[in-house]
Amino acid sequence: MRFGIVSRVDKKEAVDVAKKVIDFLSDKAEVVVEKKLGEKIGKKGLPLKKIKVDIMVTIGGDGTILRTLQNCDIPVFGINAGAVGFLTEIKPKNMIPALGRILKKDYIIDKRIKLEVKLNKKELCDCTNEAVLHTSHIAKMRRFEIYIDDKMAEDIRADGIIVATPTGSTCYAMSAGSPILDSRVNAFVIAPIAPFKLSARPIVVPASSRIRIRIDKDDCLLVLDGQYEKKIGKNDTVSFTVSKIPARFVRFDHDFYKRIREGLIL
Repeated sequence: MRFGIVSRVDKKEAVDVAKKVIDFLSDKAEVVVEKKLGEKIGKKGLPLKKIKVDIMVTIGGDGTILRTLQNCDIPVFGINAGAVGFLTEIKPKNMIPALGRILKKDYIIDKRIKLEVKLNKKELCDCTNEAVLHTSHIAKMRRFEIYIDDKMAEDIRADGIIVATPTGSTCYAMSAGSPILDSRVNAFVIAPIAPFKLSARPIVVPASSRIRIRIDKDDCLLVLDGQYEKKIGKNDTVSFTVSKIPARFVRFDHDFYKRIREGLIL
């Protein structure tokens, strides 16, 4: 079995955990270290996109996992050494027994749908959580035209629009009033941010839908999973469909509601 190791490098706790993971796995399996981590700990590493392994171990929070999933199609096992770890599987104190279970192949793969994103006709990176279209100026609303399967669903002025997967429904979309979607539901949620319309509500649509959002002015920003940013301008159209490649997580159970209870402070 081959393992890739990715870690936050700006946090000493995460780097220390990464060293312990590498030490534990090195005499039991082949280990490949991500380049930035390798530079931090004095080991040869590879860029994320060039790592070919069976399982990617991430040490950090949700941001580390999302960055990893944007750069590779490999099952991810998350160890929480960050501020937010809703997508992670375990805490550092439990990592050695957990890694032992993985070596024995005592785990399951949790598949999650992702968003395929295109700006006009150019394909951007996929999203595991959400895509956010937001005005790039504080207190400046923009007009967004939202189309679902080529039919106008909403014409709205707002600070922004969130298009989220079921995984992302517990993140930014939730803070904007989105319902929480069970991870087994094949659907996306479209949630306006601070809409100037009394009737505006989040919309849940089938994952088979094609969502298009058009803006009427310049100075907007498209943010994908909080990792990738792209400026968008007048008459640009952003479209969303279900990705052909799912996000895959290494889990020890499928208890989505336990994760909700323990991971969210409401």
